[in-house]
Amino acid sequence: MASGGGSSDAEAELLRGFKTMAVARQDPAAAVYEVRLNRPAQRNALSPEAFAEIPRAMALLDRLPAARAVVLSAAGPHFCAGIELGGPGNPLAAPPGTDPVAAADGLRRAILDMQAALTAVELCRKPVIAAVHGACVGGGVDLVAACDIRYCSKDATFVLKEVDMAIVADLGALQRLPMIIGYGNTAELALTGRRITALEAKEMGLVTRVFDSKQELDAGVAKIAKEISEKSAWAVMGTKAVLLRSRDITVEQGLEHVATWNAGMMKSNDLMEAIKAFVEKRKPVFSKL
Repeated sequence: MASGGGSSDAEAELLRGFKTMAVARQDPAAAVYEVRLNRPAQRNALSPEAFAEIPRAMALLDRLPAARAVVLSAAGPHFCAGIELGGPGNPLAAPPGTDPVAAADGLRRAILDMQAALTAVELCRKPVIAAVHGACVGGGVDLVAACDIRYCSKDATFVLKEVDMAIVADLGALQRLPMIIGYGNTAELALTGRRITALEAKEMGLVTRVFDSKQELDAGVAKIAKEISEKSAWAVMGTKAVLLRSRDITVEQGLEHVATWNAGMMKSNDLMEAIKAFVEKRKPVFSKL
């Protein structure tokens, strides 16, 4: 974990701000930062600039000791309308006369860059909690699939729209959703382009809980994020790391990985403090990063 000048640089960089999102610590008493998609007029469609700013924000929060949990939300009536098409920087638009192979190579590199932008959410060591309201379309589903926990308000809807646009979803939903909601549910959503309600998303396991309103969603997720942020940061980050690693390997390999992880991490001062606090029947005071 970066410290000293690294954390100061991260804080200063965050203060410079972003064009497509707002990143802020809403509650000074909580070690929680909110990353809010902030293009409501465009229904928070993911523009080329947004794809550049998402990994930048996640990298900075990864380095920032004051950030122990991250909430991903959105301004306006909808969470995300998917990828913005037709605007400047559109990867589908190659200049006239471009060699077809060169155009295909350029498009492939553009897709890989967009994939990496959303994977940055997954790779951030701090847990990222999605708070979804309104419409969550296409690339928006890819984005929340990269988060660690997902909640929504009852007005939320989810749809993988790519099949109706004559393309294959390529930013992670087809890879991550089967491990979240199962192969069958993913196949049905991806092949039909059917829009599902918040309650259906809850039944599938796409979201953990449905709140009655956006206000209740924001308050509920803030409370959950604060509770997570008050736990041992090393334990929280280690849990996320082991979960992600275990997802992609066998049970045997996962068990070996967590044994190796804990062989080093169980020497932390936080473990001793947790045991002492339990014996003394008080709330533990964990170390700062």
